Amino acid sequence: MESNIRWLVFAILISLTFSSFVLDHGALAESVKPDEAKQLRDEVRGMFYHAFDGYMNNAFPLDELRPLSCQGEDTLGGYALTLIDSLDTLALLGDRERFTSSVEWIGKNLQFNINKTVSVFETTIRVLGGLLSAHLIASDYATGMRIPSYNNELLVLAEDLTRRMLPAFDTPTGIPFGSVNLMYGVDKHESKITSTAGGGTLSLEFGVLSRLTNDPVFEQVAKNAVRGLWARRSNLDLVGAHINVFTGEWTQKDAGIGTSIDSFYEYLLKAYILFGDEEYLYIFQEAYRSAMQYLHKDPWYVEVNMDSAAIVWPVFNSLQAFWPGLQVLAGDVDPAIRTHTAFFSVWKRYGFTPEGFNLATLSVQYGQKSYPLRPELIESTYWLYKATRDPRYLDAGRDFVASLQYGAKCPCGYCHITDVELHKQEDHMESFFLAETVKYLWLLFDLAVDSDNLVDNGPYKYIFSTEGHLLPLTPQISLARERCSYFGGYCPSNSTKLEQEVLEEESNNDDRSNIYPYHESFPITGLIKGLCPGLTHAQKYGLSYVLPEKTDREDVDEAKPVVTSSSIVLITDQRVGKKPQEEEGFTSQSEPIMTISGGSSNDQTGQELTLLESETDDQRLYSS
Repeated sequence: MESNIRWLVFAILISLTFSSFVLDHGALAESVKPDEAKQLRDEVRGMFYHAFDGYMNNAFPLDELRPLSCQGEDTLGGYALTLIDSLDTLALLGDRERFTSSVEWIGKNLQFNINKTVSVFETTIRVLGGLLSAHLIASDYATGMRIPSYNNELLVLAEDLTRRMLPAFDTPTGIPFGSVNLMYGVDKHESKITSTAGGGTLSLEFGVLSRLTNDPVFEQVAKNAVRGLWARRSNLDLVGAHINVFTGEWTQKDAGIGTSIDSFYEYLLKAYILFGDEEYLYIFQEAYRSAMQYLHKDPWYVEVNMDSAAIVWPVFNSLQAFWPGLQVLAGDVDPAIRTHTAFFSVWKRYGFTPEGFNLATLSVQYGQKSYPLRPELIESTYWLYKATRDPRYLDAGRDFVASLQYGAKCPCGYCHITDVELHKQEDHMESFFLAETVKYLWLLFDLAVDSDNLVDNGPYKYIFSTEGHLLPLTPQISLARERCSYFGGYCPSNSTKLEQEVLEEESNNDDRSNIYPYHESFPITGLIKGLCPGLTHAQKYGLSYVLPEKTDREDVDEAKPVVTSSSIVLITDQRVGKKPQEEEGFTSQSEPIMTISGGSSNDQTGQELTLLESETDDQRLYSS
């Protein structure tokens, strides 16, 4: 009874707080007009160069800048981290000269054969992501930033770096160690505890590398890490914050969308959009449903025990602020708008978002008063403006610029804020300030002016990595298996086998004791003909709690070739060996071969999203 009363009081506080935030929002200054948006875009460009020039003049080739003292420091691996993290921002701004000189310097001078122990997570999202994004821009005429002298130097470096991280994945669960030595592998004293985000935020970069090098091992180990985490979810389909990579036991069972977990959710959806791999979509749908059911206290999100859903931490932490942007990608815009309004109200109160804001006391959480120039709230603002064109998001952008210019700007760059109440500065600038924070700000205002940039008006649709790096939906990356099957291009070794051979091998090697194989063939996206074994996704990928019984092909009703789960309906393509005019129920090549639905196996009357063979909705998602 007492706990119910406490929860009722807490819910009332949340409601009253949100109402006051909505009322405060109406007191904003005049909305940003196109001329002011152009001025703000140019001001953000100046912010980038103030920080970038400060780094190049005072810190390069060390990792990061100390903007108060105008010095440098090595913080990750000692390989010009900020320069690598800034490459695609230079390209986005159209700075051909500096982009070219930076790529050429890295190609000639950078090496990873060094005795440094580095974070697998940070090295992947910052360094590997930066190298891959810059490679894809520098090697492609269509981007308008191709470097004539470039000869895949960054791709060679990216592959070398990732191979040096592979020993971290040698664990019983497939979930990698948190750190690895680039020369000697994993130290015998390395901690066996890692975060969910650390193990589950590698699939984009590793997957892109596999498709560019035709070596599936990188994509496989990253995907197996996701499987290892998801297989150990609770009965509520929630994951904890930290896990033992050897035993698979959760060492911290707090489930949330923020610290230590955030980008696990992000990469599930983005990996599906970028690669078309339905397994990621399946996991995302289940994980998202549970997050909204157990973590969402509209408009805020809390942390709960992953087994009981009991609230353990009624705190908004700044890393949660990416969530509204992810919801826009998922098409769930209404709750994204409400949550963004609540999150932005915290920024308005302090001029920045503290690392933690206690929802029970409506004050900054003790010990979490800092703002390390994080981009997440700005990122969500960009996505919401792109989805709605509501001018209030430009107004929010103006507030972001004002806070950064008057509160965080220092002699050689932009400083961390150690206390958002006192606006006290700290002598440090993370590389992600240039990779993400100013990038999303610039894109926000450019979208309001003319959208004439590589992302919004370029040759490809782009996915942003969790570090803000640009990963294009090119045929080589997003249609690797399809191009191999249909055109014979971009084929990794052994990937050109006939579908019947693949099915026979799967049947012969049906070892139910090993449902998480370390090696497997390139992922099947569902758009390849003849690959439907008659199993649900949960059964096919070993995601259910009880090992599935084997389904006989004879039991499949050929008149209704549909495979279902609670959130996916996959319609088998039965056209193998037939001419188009002989196919019943299909009038043209643009007819649907896969449907995503919220209905059950016997109920397909719900709202549906159809993926066409000629163009997928994840590709159209970015058309605005």
